[in-house]
Amino acid sequence: MRILHTSDWHLGRTLHGVDLLDHQAAYLDHLVELVRSESVDAVVVAGDVYDRAIPPVEAVTLLSTALARLAEITQVVVTPGNHDSATRLGFGAELWREGVHVRARVADIGRPVELETTDGAPALVYALPYLDPDAARTVLREEDEPPLARSHEAVTGAAMRRVRADLAARGATVSARPRSLVVAHAFVVGGEASESERDIRVGGVDTVPAAVLEGVDYVALGHLHGAQRVATGGGTVGRYSGSPLAYSFSEMRQRKSTALVDLGPDGVVGEPQLVPAPVPRRLSEVSGSLDDLLGAAGEAHVDDWVRVTVTDPARPREMNARLKARFPHVLAMAHRPPERSARESLTLAVTTASDPLVVAADFVAHVTGAQPDVRESAALRHAFETAAAAERSA
Repeated sequence: MRILHTSDWHLGRTLHGVDLLDHQAAYLDHLVELVRSESVDAVVVAGDVYDRAIPPVEAVTLLSTALARLAEITQVVVTPGNHDSATRLGFGAELWREGVHVRARVADIGRPVELETTDGAPALVYALPYLDPDAARTVLREEDEPPLARSHEAVTGAAMRRVRADLAARGATVSARPRSLVVAHAFVVGGEASESERDIRVGGVDTVPAAVLEGVDYVALGHLHGAQRVATGGGTVGRYSGSPLAYSFSEMRQRKSTALVDLGPDGVVGEPQLVPAPVPRRLSEVSGSLDDLLGAAGEAHVDDWVRVTVTDPARPREMNARLKARFPHVLAMAHRPPERSARESLTLAVTTASDPLVVAADFVAHVTGAQPDVRESAALRHAFETAAAAERSA
């Protein structure tokens, strides 16, 4: 059985204000053709289909069209991530055409999607939507168990216990070994993050140990935007497919791809194949004096989405206008003379991937001259988690 693993489409996202919907549509065209040319039996989408809980109408239309096209030639399993609204993505899931399975309910984790295979062997896809510990630990707690800890590890572990229990029960009643696949949206220990993934810390921890995911043939992961393998152990193969487009300059050196996975009677056959995704426009960074950038140093980047840093000792006259004329697709411009202070450099290093509690603590220290104490740190954490929970439930 051949599986196509993709994730983190983030439909409706912009890049420094640039609308990416046409480029996302081009990737989905590529995906449909890939399914057809590679005789794919099923497509799994591991979360963050949309970029936000209430997506723009154009993004909803694009998703609806893409799923309809895919359903004509294969089977599709979709689950939400931390950017999606599980309720909105899952609304009307029962009304989707045959072959499209949108699994957005935590309570359904132990009930797999049963896929058809060319050789008649059972293939089970267990979809784990993004598990927010505050909400999921109540749903996943068994009656005879103590309360689950408030952590990603605890709720993912509880979900995987349900998966393994269902697999064991089915294995006892059939002669052929079921092929098994988990689709999950989580930050697994060992994964390399980018700046553009939204922070999911709860209780100061945002990761799940890889060993928690053992017990199935393949784990199709979403959340991290760089394609990478995760060492789950126990015969389980786990990997992130990565996002199809670069959504921040931290991703400009990543090779965007989609994972083709073959499942046989004994599990994953060979190494998953990474099929390169189309690159609509390259991201790059360039720095130097304005004269150099307007000359040979900038020549290779005039068609790129580019972040430009001008290093002249004094800010050149009409710097922005001259850079825009040179680089028509420039996304960010900055003047950074060589003698920048250490404090300014530290400020520039703060990104969306930074721990907001560390950033807040640094600000408190800057203003008061002392790091926050235990009580103040707890108040900061409570404020951040409350704000993050409110955003997720929007």
